[in-house]
Amino acid sequence: MTFNPLEQRGIPLDRQVRNWRELAVEPVDPDRSDPYTRCRIITMNGIEVEAILFSHQFARHCPDLEVKRQLAEVRYIEAQQQKAVNWLLPGVSSVLETTISYEQVAVDLTAWVARAEPDPYLKQAYQFGVLEDFDHLYRYANLYEMIEHRKAEEIVDQLTEVMPGRPTPMHHRHPVDNVREPYDRQRADPLSKLHALTVMAAEQQTMNFYMNVGPTYMEPIARKLYQEIGLIEEEHVTHYESLVDPGETWWEQLVHHEYNECYLYHSFMEQESDRRVKAIWELHLNMELEHLHIACDLMRRHDGRDPAEVLAPQLPNVLTFEPNKQYLRELIADQLDLTTLGTGYVRDAHERFERMQQQLNGDGQAPSDEVLSRHRETFGGDYRVETEGEHPVASLRR
Repeated sequence: MTFNPLEQRGIPLDRQVRNWRELAVEPVDPDRSDPYTRCRIITMNGIEVEAILFSHQFARHCPDLEVKRQLAEVRYIEAQQQKAVNWLLPGVSSVLETTISYEQVAVDLTAWVARAEPDPYLKQAYQFGVLEDFDHLYRYANLYEMIEHRKAEEIVDQLTEVMPGRPTPMHHRHPVDNVREPYDRQRADPLSKLHALTVMAAEQQTMNFYMNVGPTYMEPIARKLYQEIGLIEEEHVTHYESLVDPGETWWEQLVHHEYNECYLYHSFMEQESDRRVKAIWELHLNMELEHLHIACDLMRRHDGRDPAEVLAPQLPNVLTFEPNKQYLRELIADQLDLTTLGTGYVRDAHERFERMQQQLNGDGQAPSDEVLSRHRETFGGDYRVETEGEHPVASLRR
């Protein structure tokens, strides 16, 4: 069944404000909920945070008082949506448990996008990044067993494997080599634009999360690991945000944000297993349909263009959280030794990469390697969960 959000009307904006009782959502049960329900919650929180931050930036660059008022009214609803979504996460979960879910999002969301991306250059960008998120999940899983004495398998539930990807210390590159070529806004597939915005928003919220929760730990090894991976998440945001064509006008970007929210709420409503959470996805979709129409009207009035010129005529195939084990194993076997040079990818280390490695790692072991060393000393080996045969790259066991 096709769904064109441009032809659908949602809840009128003046009926979208919720009272405290309506915002007091009950969190999901961490012991009984589908891990992918938590992944959908985390993803939509990142999407809503991006919508809020983008709207604030737009307002700061907009001289039109009436437009600023319109943005503020929609933004308040987006802020309520973000609170309702993020407050679905269980308060009993530790920061590390939530972190492991964040990395499960990064792995299976980015892998799905890579599989679905029609543009080869953009596909390569997602394939490159996902192998790093895969290794972050592995490092945090080892830290989790060390300091909380529990296993990440209880969180990811065999949907996502926990095993090495591209080694985390090798993710530190010179900043200029994290900038990619953007897609061409006039020729790019509308799906490519949605993918870039989605993955950028997801990585941005991970960056923000780590930079804020990292110092809340008392254990020095945890503080150091969050610091290291937090810096890599900054690299990832640079990597993904540079894929977006900077020639898009503010109005064009606004309709892309609203259309993407419709796409994702519709996708998650279609696959959600928790009926109570599904009702929230449906409610927010009906709110976002109205936000999209407001953005489209602003684009017509101020940009002089029809939004249909830049948006997909109907929503693409549903974005799906599902296992990507075989796909990731194939990427590990084929692309593990890649790094970046300029806006491209190379297999051999180069001068800028080696200099950055020496500056960061030259005086000793990187925190991510220290986690593995400490885990091996304590438990006699590293923590991993491989559900289908042996790891495709045996050298990673060294």
